[in-house]
Amino acid sequence: MTKLTIEDGRNALTGHIYEKALAIQKKYGNVSEYNTLCELLKDSDFVRYPTRVEFNSALIERGTFATARLVSDKPSDGYVIFVHSYFKDKLEYVPPLVLYHLVTVNYGDFASSTDAELFGATILGLEKEEYYQFICQLADQIEI
Repeated sequence: MTKLTIEDGRNALTGHIYEKALAIQKKYGNVSEYNTLCELLKDSDFVRYPTRVEFNSALIERGTFATARLVSDKPSDGYVIFVHSYFKDKLEYVPPLVLYHLVTVNYGDFASSTDAELFGATILGLEKEEYYQFICQLADQIEI
């Protein structure tokens, strides 16, 4: 019997995240528009728990652009992805920011920042480094 390692589990999760991202892109296109993102968030085939977006800088750690938080102590009650208020009138930038945190909704603490970058980049049709640089540029726009 072959003994699986943590590395095997990590690779399997990354593969699953990549396949989900490809399926999302196939169904929705590259999810670059806010309305398309809202449709995706209602799709239980791709979003494990009910999820909504709110613009509230007070609930986001200083220096970050967004965060995903449970509504209650039960994941089945859903998540809110809080996005920095700076982006409230810049909805064209919200999808890449939310996609990064959607991995937390679907996979919790098992998902890494590398998984979040792969997920967002794949859905948006970007290289992982290109996506990373883009969200960094967006985060840098926030006035501290």
